[in-house]
Amino acid sequence: MLHDAPLADAVDDLRRGRLDPVAYVERLESRAEAVEPDIESLVPEERRWDRLGEAARNLEERFQSSAERPPLYGVPVGVKDVFHARGLPTRAGSKLPAETLTGQEGDAVGRLRRAGALVLGKTVTTEFAYFEPGPTRNPHDPEHTPGGSSSGSAAAVAAGLCPLALGTQTVGSVIRPAAFCGVVGFKPSYDRIPSDGVVSFSPSVDHVGFFTQDVEGATLAAAHLCDDWRSLPTPRGRPTVGVPEGPYLEQASDVGLDAFEEQVAQLRTAGYDVERVSVFENIAEINERHERLNAAEMAIGHEAWYGEYADRYAETTRELIEEGRDVAAAEIARGREGRRELRATLETRMGESGIDLWVAPAARGPAPRGIDSTGDPVMNLPWTHAGVPTAALPAAETDAGLPLGVQCSAPFGADEDLLAWSRQLADVLG
Repeated sequence: MLHDAPLADAVDDLRRGRLDPVAYVERLESRAEAVEPDIESLVPEERRWDRLGEAARNLEERFQSSAERPPLYGVPVGVKDVFHARGLPTRAGSKLPAETLTGQEGDAVGRLRRAGALVLGKTVTTEFAYFEPGPTRNPHDPEHTPGGSSSGSAAAVAAGLCPLALGTQTVGSVIRPAAFCGVVGFKPSYDRIPSDGVVSFSPSVDHVGFFTQDVEGATLAAAHLCDDWRSLPTPRGRPTVGVPEGPYLEQASDVGLDAFEEQVAQLRTAGYDVERVSVFENIAEINERHERLNAAEMAIGHEAWYGEYADRYAETTRELIEEGRDVAAAEIARGREGRRELRATLETRMGESGIDLWVAPAARGPAPRGIDSTGDPVMNLPWTHAGVPTAALPAAETDAGLPLGVQCSAPFGADEDLLAWSRQLADVLG
């Protein structure tokens, strides 16, 4: 159920006319008929392919000359079902009435449309981007979870149903499913991609991110999604890599940690300087602070909906909201302030040790068996709390063929450097 579909190749073929958008849509329709019944990555939509075919024909008529074609001309994009998208209902993986969740089209969706992309459709999410899973299965092995909450987006990209898909991350919902599904995931610096038009979870730490199969494609997408993107000269020098030693790293499973140490050894062999630095010594406190902030802001954001539709929420989501109702204002303020403190601590440690880039396991280990749980996001949490840019790169596989990813994090605002360096690391680790 896996299929090569790098975004950079699709962009080049479409803009140069080696592939026309209508033919591409027809190819994806055949692909979806073959694999979608087994992975269920897309929210069902009547007449999806008629809609897409018409949009592709309109695009061809508007841009007949290759010189006039916009940068993402004809690229089909999956949109996680927490983004509002013109013409499509938003349900956020929930049982609430769609009319309750209506809103203006997400800014990220609009940016992709203006760059020439076509909206393939909504992708499956856990309920309100929390832990209650949808039906999506991992294309590497349908008996395993694709991760959450951006499960449908990661699985759709891995299966070749679209070369680009939007996701969100409040704890680990881009990086973890990217690792489980063996694709590239990118979570930029906090608010580098605006979250307007997205059903929020915890606004203080919600990030808009996305998935591709290739780092080159991720860079192309980032240039149109991120505010004030800068083009960097190539080639880039090798970064000095930091390994976060201590109780944070010990949260990984034995399988995940063994694979990560092999990846670190590969980087050393390739000539990278690797520094082991003690950081996140208080990881239990960071985890608790982040989780309590999430619960409180979820309760605040859902106050009206929950008051009317509490019986339609899944039990796990209800428990989070009920917990959040008990979080005091002072604790919320402390949680928000802790984000800036952690970011400053990371930057201080990097400066003291001469580190350009952190590397860590992208998940505790491979995707767990079953789809009743989406896996543990604990390896992603502190980077999200600090709001620093993070990328997931495919790096290894278990003997059973399940992907094991590595995540790379750079200082706040250094998103361009992160993707430039990630391209190097992907060549070494891939």
